[in-house]
Amino acid sequence: MAAKSLQRSSSPDIGGSASGRANGRERRPRAKDTASGSSGVAPAPHAGQGQGEGGAEPLALYIHWPFCLSRCPYCDFNAHVRERIDETRFRAALLAELAYEAARVGRRPLRSIFFGGGTPSLMSPATVAALLEAAIRAFPPAVAPEITLEANPTSVEAGKLAGFRDAGVNRVSLGIQALDDGALAVLGRRHTAAQALAALATARALFPRVSCDLIYARPGQTAAAWRAELRRALGFGLDHLSLYQLTIEPGTPFARLAARGTLVLPDADAQAALYEATESEAARAGLAAYEVSNYARPGAESRHNLAYWRYDDYAGIGPGAHGRIPVAGKPAATVRIRAPEAWAEAVERQGHGVRAEEPLAPRTRAREALLMGLRLAEGVEPARFRARTGIDLDDALEPEPLADAEAAGLVARTAAGGWRATRAGWLRLDALLPALVR
Repeated sequence: MAAKSLQRSSSPDIGGSASGRANGRERRPRAKDTASGSSGVAPAPHAGQGQGEGGAEPLALYIHWPFCLSRCPYCDFNAHVRERIDETRFRAALLAELAYEAARVGRRPLRSIFFGGGTPSLMSPATVAALLEAAIRAFPPAVAPEITLEANPTSVEAGKLAGFRDAGVNRVSLGIQALDDGALAVLGRRHTAAQALAALATARALFPRVSCDLIYARPGQTAAAWRAELRRALGFGLDHLSLYQLTIEPGTPFARLAARGTLVLPDADAQAALYEATESEAARAGLAAYEVSNYARPGAESRHNLAYWRYDDYAGIGPGAHGRIPVAGKPAATVRIRAPEAWAEAVERQGHGVRAEEPLAPRTRAREALLMGLRLAEGVEPARFRARTGIDLDDALEPEPLADAEAAGLVARTAAGGWRATRAGWLRLDALLPALVR
């Protein structure tokens, strides 16, 4: 599993979950850009910028490839290991779902495409090219879209990077997770630190935008060792990093080891020291935390994951993918069938693999928008919040816990009268969000 689009979302105690992101986590956001700034990319636009004909808002598109070579012991994503993958069948099913979604969403400009998983770099570049061609035909972009593909740094997958670039990918997100061979073995990764560094070098030579995932708060990890890993990664001049705290997800092998006491994570003080090291090392390299687990140079933020955090519309296709799109003119949550073969059978039978589709009431939209938006450094702005949810921002928050959190320095007003979590609030986000959100 590589760096995640946010097709799943969790609220970590410190920094962010190593497996909790939104369609499947940068995971995810689990889910790359183009023009000014040090990386030659334009700042990530707010909704409304780059609108198409008739003022239609841009749409983000998530494409889920559910297959992995092996399953990591910390992972709880919709990822599957198969001895053989019928790529032709799954490409046809993804193209059919894309056509189904385009027919009901309508002709909206494409903001971003994110290939997540699973391990999308197991696809052939030809499959990626076919999906990109169909997506851009269905949703003609007003400006060049950000197109991200998650990749693992094994030698086989890194060897396909040039093909993905030629297919149209303009941002790659590498699932490195650690730059220490012992830690990689514990995390169940199939690559070595040397392979990871080689993949970073290759990616930097091929793509204008490169991000990578690293996991910290690993068993026995020290702040000094973590700083050294960060400096090695940042030495490649990356414009974006996703830095996740390792968390124990129910039902995973790590959860069973933790229950037996054979896997012990750093205590709260050590985790806080690791988080502080994360921020300071990123800042030294010119990367600021724009979300609780994501760091970027100005203008290099993940445009796709910002669509999740800002509660913009996004379509999700592929096994287990989630979406937030208008259905019959009303905001709705869409969920695809999780099992790959069952999903493909449904698509072949009826043209889509939708498992559930539920209208989103204003109060539900408000809750979701707050849970995502308070993860952002920019926070949640009242005018946009009301436009997206139909509810006033202050009416969506519990007044007494909000006043207590403000007095404790955990939240603060934005210049526009909205709310944002402070750095201290980010450290307590897991407890803070349920208390604040009605």
